[in-house]
Amino acid sequence: MSRFPLRVLGLMSGTSLDGLDLCLASFGKNTNRRWTFDILAAETHPYSPAWAQKLQQAHALGAFDFVALHKEYGKFLGEQAASFLRSKSAQADYVASHGHTIFHQPQRGVTFQLGDGAALAAAASLPAISDFRSLDVALGGQGAPLVPVGDRLLFGSYDSCLNLGGFANISFEQDGQRVAFDVCPCNIALNALSRSLGEPYDKSGTLAAQGKVSRRLLDELNALDFYAQRGAKSLGREWVEEIFSKKIAAHSLSAHDRLRTVCEHIAVQVARCAAGGAMLVTGGGAFNAFLVQRIAALSSCRIVIPNAQVVNFKEALIFAFLGALYIGNEINTLASATGATRSSIGGSLVVASQH
Repeated sequence: MSRFPLRVLGLMSGTSLDGLDLCLASFGKNTNRRWTFDILAAETHPYSPAWAQKLQQAHALGAFDFVALHKEYGKFLGEQAASFLRSKSAQADYVASHGHTIFHQPQRGVTFQLGDGAALAAAASLPAISDFRSLDVALGGQGAPLVPVGDRLLFGSYDSCLNLGGFANISFEQDGQRVAFDVCPCNIALNALSRSLGEPYDKSGTLAAQGKVSRRLLDELNALDFYAQRGAKSLGREWVEEIFSKKIAAHSLSAHDRLRTVCEHIAVQVARCAAGGAMLVTGGGAFNAFLVQRIAALSSCRIVIPNAQVVNFKEALIFAFLGALYIGNEINTLASATGATRSSIGGSLVVASQH
């Protein structure tokens, strides 16, 4: 079943609800047995207002409606995968889906990514690998971050890898192990504040640049308990809504000042975690020139922003890679990054036979 090179279509839906990222990549190994990859095609399918609303409100549904949406979204993912491949006249051996995170409370042993693998496989007419986080949580881990195995095996020439997505997360080598963790909220907070100004996001950070830092709010955000935690740790929507956003709302500030202060908070937290050397920066936040400028000013890192395709689709690429590792029966979840009792091969495979 494991044959390389392998073509895998990775699907990634982030907490910021920008849309569904699709990345078709070919994976193989060179003569030194090191992994190689080639992005064959990639694009983002923006969510319709109806789908964005469904995903945003999914956590409040009753049991039956939630299961029905899980199936419906799985079918949607499969249809998007099939449409993408047809439009590119391309073929894939597998599809690997992150799903859309609805619940993430690993301290209670709970994580849930919407998007039923069986419905996905049926709609895409492809073997589908999904549910990458559950095994790690069952092993006592955070179920996140999962990207570090790709950082190590595909982007190991950089001293650290920073992703500025819905949440900022970082990974780097320490004492021979790949360590990683969520740093702080990023676009999930910045986009919400931008919407209060009538914009879906803060393009290039121009809105934040117009504001002033509230030292009081900045100090309160930096003093949140999460930042004192050591080792593997991760954040979810619930924490942002219940703690982070409420802390911001308690201050009578303009939207511009709130944006500016949150930008500074992100830069401060990244600088605290940064290991120095060359830092690869990806995710939508890499296009936020003001935010990147503040990170560069506060850290000792040399910021490296790759081509737009890698910036936009690195997470979808790595979820495709997690699928390739699964098929190759190789570890795709690092305990050193998640805090689990052991590393594992996470995911569930569903094969919709054509015969």
